[in-house]
Amino acid sequence: MINPAQMTMLDYAAKLTERPTDMISEDIDRLREAGFSDRAILDINLIVAYFAYVNRVADGLGVELEDYWEKK
Repeated sequence: MINPAQMTMLDYAAKLTERPTDMISEDIDRLREAGFSDRAILDINLIVAYFAYVNRVADGLGVELEDYWEKK
């Protein structure tokens, strides 16, 4: 079950992924209010950004999914 702090983190991750130019200081404030330290917020941000970066690199180079990951 997802707790309220985790939901706040997931909301932040979704917004950063889908609408990065819409990020505002209140997004960080919500994470702090949910109990995340500045270090944890940095980690969340870096992980979300890293996955976005890696996926764009793979997509840009036409990397295909391995058979293991294809839906059957």
